[in-house]
Amino acid sequence: MPAETKRNLQLEIGHVLFIDMVGYSQLSNNEQSKLLSELNAVVRSAERFRLAEGEGTLVRLPTGDGMALIFSHSPEEPARCALEISQGLKTHPELRVRMGIHSGPVNQVADVNERANIAGAGINIAQRVMNCGDAGHIIIPNGAHTSTISASAKRNTGK
Repeated sequence: MPAETKRNLQLEIGHVLFIDMVGYSQLSNNEQSKLLSELNAVVRSAERFRLAEGEGTLVRLPTGDGMALIFSHSPEEPARCALEISQGLKTHPELRVRMGIHSGPVNQVADVNERANIAGAGINIAQRVMNCGDAGHIIIPNGAHTSTISASAKRNTGK
């Protein structure tokens, strides 16, 4: 869903996937536009992205050199989406992407253009986590990793 729509979406805990391109600011404007367009296509082709978008449980925020994707169902969603994006990036070696995942409190705010935006520790920490990585890295802090593994185990074992 575009950031400017669905203003009534109220999230308490957001499961955030923060994505950016390493070295983006050193590129020419034409290269930046081309690579950002390619990254957007790879992200939009991820199954988890399409499913959450179709369910109306995804908030997409552009960040200039990447994006933040905020899922509302489970901490597993951004992790699975990151893996699907990583697979898609294999055919785009020119895209030097790093990703960070964190679940935490978020709230909806209006930006300077009066468009829906997301703020809070959940998104701030996801960005900081991502900044610890380099191209090709998907960084998940221990707490998020534990809860993601826990959710997977429960679904796979039925317990």
